[in-house]
Amino acid sequence: MKKTLLSLLCLGLFASAAPAAELTVLTAGDQNMVDYVNDYLGPLFEKQNPGTKVRVVGTGPGDAGSQKILERFEAQAKASTAKWDTDVAVVHEKFAGPMVEAAYLASYRGKIASGKLVTRTNAQMALGTKVDGYVMPMFNSQTAIAYNPALIKTPPKSYDEIVAFAQKHPKQFGYNGIKGGASGVSFVMGWIYAYGEGSAEKLMNGPFEPAETQKWGKALKALKAFNANVTLTPGNAGTLDMLARGEIAMGPVWVDMFLSWQRNGQLPPSLKLVLPAPGMPGQPMHYVIPAKSANVALAEKFVALATSPEVQAEGIVKRFNWYPGIDAQHVQKALDKATWDKLFIDVPPADLARYGKPFPIAPYNNAILEAYEREVLN
Repeated sequence: MKKTLLSLLCLGLFASAAPAAELTVLTAGDQNMVDYVNDYLGPLFEKQNPGTKVRVVGTGPGDAGSQKILERFEAQAKASTAKWDTDVAVVHEKFAGPMVEAAYLASYRGKIASGKLVTRTNAQMALGTKVDGYVMPMFNSQTAIAYNPALIKTPPKSYDEIVAFAQKHPKQFGYNGIKGGASGVSFVMGWIYAYGEGSAEKLMNGPFEPAETQKWGKALKALKAFNANVTLTPGNAGTLDMLARGEIAMGPVWVDMFLSWQRNGQLPPSLKLVLPAPGMPGQPMHYVIPAKSANVALAEKFVALATSPEVQAEGIVKRFNWYPGIDAQHVQKALDKATWDKLFIDVPPADLARYGKPFPIAPYNNAILEAYEREVLN
């Protein structure tokens, strides 16, 4: 009896001394990305997985934040580190391809339940690189055209109708060109998709061919003429601010930013959105798992939770006004009607799937920006 009791006590001692599992998450993006894991997603995962601690490290906003994650993976790969110090990372779309090509990532999407809930092409190709299986979209950010229905009874359903509006109502369409915000850049890329004489699919998926860059002359000439009739705004926030004050009637915006401004009372609730044909670019942030994560199985559970319909509804849609990373149809049942209508009544899932485009691959993206500077601004 004493021997049995002693054995049990020893077992209890060793069990209590066992270290708790720690999951390390690196995330690029603004501080709200870190806060999201610290305040919501991490505690939820810890509750479902007792003994696990989620540690999140922010690497900074914009591309620089994702670049730091790429460099961290690169350094550990060069050092032949057996187990890396990161279990899950959140990176911008343009960095997913280079990470896959360098063999830094695990192919895991087919192993988690939410993997089959994703069908958008940005989970298969990332700016020309095949990433199918290696990424799960955390969310999808999307640009669209915001407009004032008091001034515009029939919203433009295409770029052609936007051009016609600007000709008829000078200075009432506003965008920031390619300076100060990506909503204007997105509008320009959509313009090239609509009016460039080359292949829009090639711009989005590659391969890069220098001859393709010579097929935008007429489109850029038309864009310069279009700009003569529009108001150039000082940036993403500038477009929204001018819409709020009634200085312009229409302009491209980031949907999540637009809805957040409305929620905060910075924009009139009457303003609406439309996503015109043939489409405008948006971009996802991706969950990735390093190939040499020390906790691959736990990392897969974390991403599965983060991309489940319930968490996508509460964490992504309700908290941030982002479009979900998984297909919206799977999130609808987890949302109240008011929240669903707010996000999707103007840009329904079918329009998002049809007209939500990726940005061009990097060489084309850079070439278009250079051509804009050369042909449109001069």
